[in-house]
Amino acid sequence: MKNRILQFVLLFLILPATGIVAQENYKTVDAKFEYQNEDFYDVKIYAEDELKFKKHPKNIILLIGDGMGVSHVFSGITANKGKLHLQNMKAIGFSKTQSSSHYITDSAAGGTAISSGKKTYNGAIGVDADGNPLETILEIAETNNKATGLVSTSAITHATPASFIAHQPKREMYEEIAADFLNTDINVFIGGGESFFKERKDGRDLTKELEDKNYQVFNKLDDAKNINSGKLAVLTAPEHNAKFSERGEMLQEASDKAIEILAKDKEGFFLMIEGSQIDWGGHQNNTSYVVGEMLDFDKVIGQMLEFAVKDRETLVIVTADHETGGMALMKSDISEGFVKAKYATGGHSGVMVPVFAFGPGANEFMGIYENTALFDKMLKLYRFKK
Repeated sequence: MKNRILQFVLLFLILPATGIVAQENYKTVDAKFEYQNEDFYDVKIYAEDELKFKKHPKNIILLIGDGMGVSHVFSGITANKGKLHLQNMKAIGFSKTQSSSHYITDSAAGGTAISSGKKTYNGAIGVDADGNPLETILEIAETNNKATGLVSTSAITHATPASFIAHQPKREMYEEIAADFLNTDINVFIGGGESFFKERKDGRDLTKELEDKNYQVFNKLDDAKNINSGKLAVLTAPEHNAKFSERGEMLQEASDKAIEILAKDKEGFFLMIEGSQIDWGGHQNNTSYVVGEMLDFDKVIGQMLEFAVKDRETLVIVTADHETGGMALMKSDISEGFVKAKYATGGHSGVMVPVFAFGPGANEFMGIYENTALFDKMLKLYRFKK
């Protein structure tokens, strides 16, 4: 009888967490230390000092490579025979990532620090260390009549994108995070997580509520290919999107779609694009996964740089929320695109992460500073008053 009671208690405790486990199942170590690239691509080089950028940006595109440390960047450079689009970005700094509660941050606290300019505890989404809501750069941009957007290869309710639009005490509150999207007028969001909008414990269908707010809602990016104006929500997977080798050019196409719509706004825009799964490769100590995601992310960087060069009023920032895996590059070969790595951990590390910038105001991002300074610098360059 005691055993049956114990089994019931354990089942009661486990069942509510199943959704959480499903969202975090990318953290199982699947160590693969070598990667041989077979899909090389050309990189366009810009003479940035010859480009006549405006003094202040009208638009900011913030690209976050989740878990992307210096070794992850150089693994991509190695795999593509010495060249990445990222290398066009000459203004380079470093961000210190510690949270208010831990030396080693998680994506929720790291994302919130970048989005709001305030340190908070691990697991917090858009709230301070005392649980009070924080206004984010996306919300401030919206208040200042700019168009806004989020794109991610994870669920759009996952920690990094959520920290720009939601305000919840725990990152695992995916349904509550999804409901927070209805409290804003974000113009475009594209990513996974459809189940948190439709298959909810409270019975609400948030996709219908989005439609009532004049959003065009789709669950396939291809179905939105003819949409070039208005508000758009594309929920591309029930939970997370597939890895780079299976999802095709989803991130490139989603980023281009977001730009196509946001660039029509005369007041400018703010767009955050996350390459989520660089982090997941680091958690798995899987070099193939890390490098494949890094190259996929760099192709999007190339697209955003091309837009910025033509536009001359767009600042492009590339950074990370933290480093994942303690990745170290071993005896690799740039001439062959071969990468070999080892890892210190299956979790995050506490090292600084790089910050790259290109366009009007790029030099503001040079130096070493706290991750919260990214928010302050964006606010300053937009000339917003909080």
